[in-house]
Amino acid sequence: MTENKVTTVLKYVFIVLILAIIYFPVFSMIFFSFNANKSFTRFGGFSFKWYIELFNHKQMMNAVLVTIVVAVVSTIISTIIGTLAAISLSRQRKVLRNLTLNATNIPILNPEIITAISLFVLFGMFYIPSGYATMILAHVAFSTPYVIITVYPKVISLDPNLADAASDLGATPFQTLMKVIFPQLKVAIVAGAAIAFTMSFDDFVISYFVTIGSGVSNISTYLYTLKRGLDPKVNALSALIFLVIGLKVTYDYFISGPRKMKKERLRG
Repeated sequence: MTENKVTTVLKYVFIVLILAIIYFPVFSMIFFSFNANKSFTRFGGFSFKWYIELFNHKQMMNAVLVTIVVAVVSTIISTIIGTLAAISLSRQRKVLRNLTLNATNIPILNPEIITAISLFVLFGMFYIPSGYATMILAHVAFSTPYVIITVYPKVISLDPNLADAASDLGATPFQTLMKVIFPQLKVAIVAGAAIAFTMSFDDFVISYFVTIGSGVSNISTYLYTLKRGLDPKVNALSALIFLVIGLKVTYDYFISGPRKMKKERLRG
């Protein structure tokens, strides 16, 4: 075997090893979601038992509903605020723009526990009761900076004469924003919204602090408060979440991707 072939084989082995480290725990969880008994290490037969019990478990399904509702609402709000903020920043003076962007980076770099305690104190100071409202406000607060840093680079890459040209053709500022600016930012806005949704869906520390004593729990806080440790139904829930994400990625790769390439070729 030549040296080049050995190098190629080692590269493939390394890639497979990395993928195994990343995905083996996930596939192990999916495998045991079909386990007939409660063991997380011994397979006692194939069964859909835990999936059936999952959908019949009111508390867990309520936590899933809260997670989805909060993630969707906070994503919509943070995407709108972040996109408009990015557009506004692109038209500000350099000093103010740089100062604002640096301030925007602080919540991203700041440890979550600090943000959680700060929001907890803030809501308490204004006597805002813990619950849906505080969770949504908190998620909007930490998601918006991610939208800004995602959309802003695309905004500054746009031709600054686009808005002026639309105005000269008789478009109102709102029409310019909706029909000229937003279509140009579509990809960046979707990317920012995806990041915001993921951050909200996955959050635990901030969600836990801003909903203490309210009885409102998302998936993360519900799992943390389980008194008897992990429940096999959690495996089933995690497997379904992974399935949804996998289907979305597969759709983007095999269907949405080729369609976008075809449209770009037709435009070209």
